[in-house]
Amino acid sequence: MTATLEKPALRHRLAERGVDRVLLLLLPGVVFAVALFLYPFLYGLQLSFAPKEGGVLSNYSRFFGDPYLRDTIWTTAGIALPATLINVLASIPTAYVMRGKMRGKRLLTTILVVPITLGTVLTAQGLIMYSGPAGWLNKTLMGIGLIGEPLNLIHNYTGVLLSLVITGFPFSFLLTLSYLSGIDPTLERAAATLGASWGQRFRRITLPLLAPGLAITFCLSFVMAFSVFPSAQLVGDPAGETRVISIAAYHAAFEEYDYSMGSAIAMIMAVIMLIVIGLVLTWRATLYRGATGGKG
Repeated sequence: MTATLEKPALRHRLAERGVDRVLLLLLPGVVFAVALFLYPFLYGLQLSFAPKEGGVLSNYSRFFGDPYLRDTIWTTAGIALPATLINVLASIPTAYVMRGKMRGKRLLTTILVVPITLGTVLTAQGLIMYSGPAGWLNKTLMGIGLIGEPLNLIHNYTGVLLSLVITGFPFSFLLTLSYLSGIDPTLERAAATLGASWGQRFRRITLPLLAPGLAITFCLSFVMAFSVFPSAQLVGDPAGETRVISIAAYHAAFEEYDYSMGSAIAMIMAVIMLIVIGLVLTWRATLYRGATGGKG
């Protein structure tokens, strides 16, 4: 009897405070996130302010004062941004064509998603075997007389970009397909009956509705690309043009055994990603305000 009385009382108290009981289902997820993300993050943050020598900010001063370290930001951005844009933009027409019923849709979707199952290391190994100087691609092109010497496609910027596109496109495609599938196709049909061309329907109906979803896709794809490490190490030039910020953090922590400096570089890396995500989500919020006429 007591338990029966307590349950309504709890519901009433939550209702009075405007708390939906369904939100309590988030509690296990919040505990999980705090244990596996928040604590390691805070530990790394405090470690970055405890350098081997110098003041609390000496790690950050060293990073931004050393061009070899500081330039890893622009190197990483120069790889991550193009790879993200390619993946997101390429996913739009592919997902648009495949959002409806079509023959062989399951097979084609499976083929497009296969690179996710391979992982970065196997993808890099495949690139070396396929695009290397003695790979199938160069042998074929030289065999038919299109080139006189092997193309330089690996152990450089091109190799890393190709690896990120191969492994990142399936992720962008699946997200974009899910957002496109949620758009009511009758909206385009109604516009077509009013005389709107395909381009007008896509530009004025589909794209505005898809844009908020593309913003999320861009953010997640950018985080994956900006944190690149195996590709830059295996099919890039880790000491030269593809020395990304994650390699700098690894070098500091596990080659110089300066965990404090490694943590500082990781914190800088996280801040840059959060800034980009914040800018994109701000743009996404303006889309919602524009769609609702500035209400709510």
